[in-house]
Amino acid sequence: MSTAERISCTVTDGVADVRLNRPDKLNAIDQAMFEELVATGERLRSDSSVRAVVLSGEGRGFCAGLDFSVFGEMAEGARPPRLETDGPAKALAQQAVHIWTLLPQPVIAAVHGVSYGGGLQIALGADIRLVAPDARLSVLEIKWGINPDMTGTQVLPELVGRDVAKELTFTGRVVSGEEAVALRLATRVEEDPHAAALALAREIAGKSPQAIRESKRLLDLAGRIPLDEGFEAEQVAIHSLIGTPNQLEAISANLEKRTPNFTDPA
Repeated sequence: MSTAERISCTVTDGVADVRLNRPDKLNAIDQAMFEELVATGERLRSDSSVRAVVLSGEGRGFCAGLDFSVFGEMAEGARPPRLETDGPAKALAQQAVHIWTLLPQPVIAAVHGVSYGGGLQIALGADIRLVAPDARLSVLEIKWGINPDMTGTQVLPELVGRDVAKELTFTGRVVSGEEAVALRLATRVEEDPHAAALALAREIAGKSPQAIRESKRLLDLAGRIPLDEGFEAEQVAIHSLIGTPNQLEAISANLEKRTPNFTDPA
C-alpha cells in the first residue's frame, strides 16, 4: 500500500499499521492530513485482506490537535469545509474521525505523548484505545474558544458519561493515561502502546474475519437501536455465520488443536 505524505500505511499479515506522519509538528492536523485520513480509511474499508487496523502517531506524540495555520484561518473568518455525503458526517473534519467507525475491521488506537483536541477525537474514532501511562489527553477546544467538532460531542458522553464529558469539555483539563482509563476515555494502559496494539491486532487478525465484522457491527448497534431490533440483528447475524467455511474452519481448528486458516471476506 502506498505511503502518503501526512499518513503512512503498511499492511502485514492482515494488520494495517496506520501512522499520523508529521512528527516535526507533533502530528498536528492540517487540511492535507484531514484529507489523507479520510482517503486512507476509505481504502482500508474496502480492502478485504485487512482484518485489523492500528492507528498511531510518529515521533513524540499521537497528535497535538489542529495545526496553528488552521487557527489562523479561523481568525480570518474561515469556516470548516462541508462535503456532500449521504452519511451523518458532513464536515471533512468529522469524516476524518467517523471513517474509522465505518470500517468493518476493528481499529485500535495506540496513544503516547500528547493527544489533544482533534487528536483525541481521532483516537475516539477507534474501537479500542491503548495509552501510555504518561500520555496526556485533553478535550482542548475550549482553550481556543471553540467546541469539539470532529464527532467528539456525540462520542464522549457514550464513553465517559454525560457529566464527565461536560467537565472535560468545559475545562479542557489534561488527564494522564492512567486517569483516562479510570474515566473510560481509554481502554487500558500499556508501557508500549504501539507494540501492544500490534500484538492485539495480530490476535484479532487470527480470528474468523466474518465473525469479527459481525460482532463489531452488533456491538456498535447496542444502545442505539431498540432492544428488540438489537436482538433480531443478533439472530440474523448468527444465522448468517453458522455453516460458512470460516465458521467450520474455526470448529475444525479448535478440535484439531491447530492454527486456523481463514479466508478473506468476499
